[in-house]
Amino acid sequence: MLSVVSVRTPSFEVGQRISVVGTCGSGKTTVARALAEQLGATHVELDALSWGPNWTQRPDDEFRAAVAVAAARERWVIDGNYGKCRDLIWARADTVIWLDYSFPRVFWQLLRRTFRRALRREELWHGNRESLRTSFLSRDSILLWAIKTHRRRQREYPGLFARTDYRRLRIVRLRSPRETAAWLAGVFSR
Repeated sequence: MLSVVSVRTPSFEVGQRISVVGTCGSGKTTVARALAEQLGATHVELDALSWGPNWTQRPDDEFRAAVAVAAARERWVIDGNYGKCRDLIWARADTVIWLDYSFPRVFWQLLRRTFRRALRREELWHGNRESLRTSFLSRDSILLWAIKTHRRRQREYPGLFARTDYRRLRIVRLRSPRETAAWLAGVFSR
């Protein structure tokens, strides 16, 4: 039986190994950092493991090896949606936090974040920075990626959570930033 916890449920318990998923721009890294800090766990951002200098992606075998090392720890919060390493993370996870926000909400957050990062020239990982040109005028646009993947993620996750090998996971599905803030407040008040 699939057990999905929401902010309406009085349980704010989380485990020792937490995977935070959701469409790009939903706030996975922000939530993961806050949880890791509160729980005294290691925070791992999959994008930082995947992307090398000059936006080059690490070969799959190297990426999976780095993820396996991170997931072997006793306490962690890992954020990201990489299907090519989900098996490694979810095999060890006890909790999945799904930020399942509406497309307008996610797109607005992503648009603001993209402008901020590009205009401030914020460094992400390994010297990489977002640019307005790449974000708006490229097939590699993060905004285009959000458009392509949002609906797919909403269809994909319930099916994954229902799989026999993942039924043991505690699933926390949060549908808005307000729900997320309320849920985090419950976790932090424990």
